[in-house]
Amino acid sequence: MELQLSDAAVRQALRVLCDEVAEAGGRALAVGGCVRDSALGRPARDVDVEVFGLSPGRLREVLARRLSAVEIGRAFPIFHLRGLAIDIAVPRRRDERDQWDPDATPETAALRRDFTLNAIALDPRTGEVIDPLRGLEDLSAQRLRHASSQFDDDPLRVLRAMQLAARFQLEIAPETVDRCRKLGPTGLARERIFGEWRRLLLDGVEISRGLRFLRDCGWTRSVPELEALIDVPQDPTWHPEGCVWTHTLHCMDVFAAERSGNERDDLVVGLAVLCHDLGKAQTTRREGERVRAIGHEQAGKALTRSLLARWTEETSLVEEVVPLVLAHLAPIQLFEAKSGDAAVRRLAKRVGRIDRLVRVASADQKGRPPLAPVPFEAGAWLLSRAEALDVRLAPPEPIVLGRHLIELGLSPGPEFGPVLEACYAAQLDGHFANPAEGVAWARKEIGRRGL
Repeated sequence: MELQLSDAAVRQALRVLCDEVAEAGGRALAVGGCVRDSALGRPARDVDVEVFGLSPGRLREVLARRLSAVEIGRAFPIFHLRGLAIDIAVPRRRDERDQWDPDATPETAALRRDFTLNAIALDPRTGEVIDPLRGLEDLSAQRLRHASSQFDDDPLRVLRAMQLAARFQLEIAPETVDRCRKLGPTGLARERIFGEWRRLLLDGVEISRGLRFLRDCGWTRSVPELEALIDVPQDPTWHPEGCVWTHTLHCMDVFAAERSGNERDDLVVGLAVLCHDLGKAQTTRREGERVRAIGHEQAGKALTRSLLARWTEETSLVEEVVPLVLAHLAPIQLFEAKSGDAAVRRLAKRVGRIDRLVRVASADQKGRPPLAPVPFEAGAWLLSRAEALDVRLAPPEPIVLGRHLIELGLSPGPEFGPVLEACYAAQLDGHFANPAEGVAWARKEIGRRGL
């Protein structure tokens, strides 16, 4: 088998690496995801290499001959080739993570991997495949199976199973699900947890499959805001698909099918779709034969923040997601009300990116089988109006600025903020559209306030 690589520079560096290691008496094998993806006929994004027969110190010397590498990690080094997506390591002892295992073989090293389909090794020099755990067989059967009892060493592998199942549409072996049930997320670093969720959102083909596995193995308890959606009823007229949890899973699959390819946009929209109905767990009520969740958008604000706070410290990301959750019904509401330009501008100020909001609302509308999907008329209307008003990607820039107020004789002070806010609100409402009109409006506002 040949390693599938789209980057010629990576291919050349890998060839040099393998030759240098072999000359020094060792053996360099490609391992993990790059081999799995190559078996599927997909070019690998990056390459992990495991070197057998050389100590970390000797490997360092070998790399220094013809390759430029950076060492990552204090206790146990991983070597990263500068400017190239190649990471190189030597096998460790299982019971001593900072100790090289000189007796390791590709077969024993495979047992330390997470899943059999990630335990396949490939010799780039010869094309030899080393597959002691029958990972290729599992890959062909679209089956995800843990590599060995050492799977339990890292509970993060449960979340890795979630995203791998979604990315490759895999059935998770019952014995692997059983093993995952016995593990818990205690002690996992926030950034590692979010890394797996990020991969689910950005690469998952069938995100619902990963989330169903999470429920099956009991790990929805690690995301109580999502777990609370299970069995929360919805009005069958509007949501014949069932409970809020089921609706959310359908919405995530719609999102996955409509990703834009822009990583930041997709991450923000994906998180917003995941969180858009969190508030229904608190607000759903039965009113006779009807089921309603009045105010679930606002109730979802705190729940979205609590969920994201456990996953990331990136405040800007949270602040991009929350407004989309709060306003996910706005496209339909404005469309049905035949709202004017002022309402569209104000919405742009609330959410920042109307194009992202329409994507969230689209997933919400389409995630309701067996209702037949129809063109999202409200979304198309809102995008058209936002484009015409030049607010699709950002709210309008304020026309009246502090310097204008100074020119009108207002001294900088506590009055500045309220006056500027009033001017901006008037701009959004369409009272003026250029600096001359804005200054004239600001003069009247200053007079109204007696300043």
